[in-house]
Amino acid sequence: MDTVTYQRRRALFLLYCLPGVVLASWVTRTPAIRDRLDASTAEMGIVLVGMSIGSMTGIFLSRMLVRRWGTRAVTLMGTIAMIAGVATVGVAAAIGISSVVFTGLALFGLGMGANEIALNVDGAEIERILDRPVLPTLHGCFSLGAAIGAVVGITLGLLNYSVTVHLLVVALVCAPAVVTVRAIPQGYGISRHRRARRRGRSRTDANPLREGRIVVLCLTVLAMALAEGAATDWLPLLMVDGHGVDPVAGSVVYAVFAASMAAGRFAGPIVLARCDRAAVVRLSALLGAGGLAVVIFSPGAVSAGISVVLWGLGTALGFPLAISAAGDGPGDRSAAVSAVATAGTSALLIGPPLLGFLGEQFTLRGAMIVVLAFLVVAAAGASAMRPPTTSGEKRRRIVTHETEPL
Repeated sequence: MDTVTYQRRRALFLLYCLPGVVLASWVTRTPAIRDRLDASTAEMGIVLVGMSIGSMTGIFLSRMLVRRWGTRAVTLMGTIAMIAGVATVGVAAAIGISSVVFTGLALFGLGMGANEIALNVDGAEIERILDRPVLPTLHGCFSLGAAIGAVVGITLGLLNYSVTVHLLVVALVCAPAVVTVRAIPQGYGISRHRRARRRGRSRTDANPLREGRIVVLCLTVLAMALAEGAATDWLPLLMVDGHGVDPVAGSVVYAVFAASMAAGRFAGPIVLARCDRAAVVRLSALLGAGGLAVVIFSPGAVSAGISVVLWGLGTALGFPLAISAAGDGPGDRSAAVSAVATAGTSALLIGPPLLGFLGEQFTLRGAMIVVLAFLVVAAAGASAMRPPTTSGEKRRRIVTHETEPL
């Protein structure tokens, strides 16, 4: 591995970890922030819409911005927005103004949504250069960051530590990550897009959703990311309201989920050395579905809490492996990677609020049945994870079959 690629990969490790730390810091201190705002459940729901709006904006602008300015510029802007967002939420908690919390969450969501697309495009390129799995480890860094942020947040919450100081320190600690963005090559996304235009892209390259395999990958990653996002946003409340545990225990269960996801993602390269992607995703989806089914239908809090490990392990590899699969094939695959990353990130950030509306009507445990159904769909679509067969390979198979002796 040359020095440039090594530095680029190391920068991506840190940049993937950053949103996990920030997101978990916010999630674990949400009750304290609600108390500082003296907000009702409905008012907090409106505040949370800020993150959804920011995320949707970042997701749907990111692909265009990457093509215009490259992944480095988009990652820089996204990282600054995330850090500014968490600092704004910290200040808002001190002054007790809901609209400022809304603004801070919108900034964080904007940065996270934009970074998800840009970083996944860069991660797919690193895999192509090194010709070995990298994305599972990169996504593992996000889960590791979430686990670290959750443990710190839970500890500070138990100590009744100031939420304002906590979030401002998180922003300060994360600020040096801005410098590491320099390790990403300048204009990477722009150069690939322009080369593709000069060579004359095929219709599939121009619109990856005309490729049936990419559509199935989008559905698969949507299902797996929805299962991850549902746990991130609702697992503590699911345990509190659905299984009667106290809020601290609910946060601990979320930390167990995040740690399980991190373990599954860091073990990904080892698993992939022995099994193909399709088999891993199919087994993962079924494993996650089994764990989630216990959480939904089990009457016991202990069994539900333990099964969260299966939920975390089962959803760990779906998102990164779908990104890897989108990068397979000839020509410029950045458009396909962007399309699949957009589907996954949309489900991760936008899907959970929609589950909240269902939960209002059918309870949170009832709403999670939708997630369970999507995981079954992901298992059915896992065959799309296999690399596409080129026309040359198909001809060779036909010739081999026709000339095979009876």
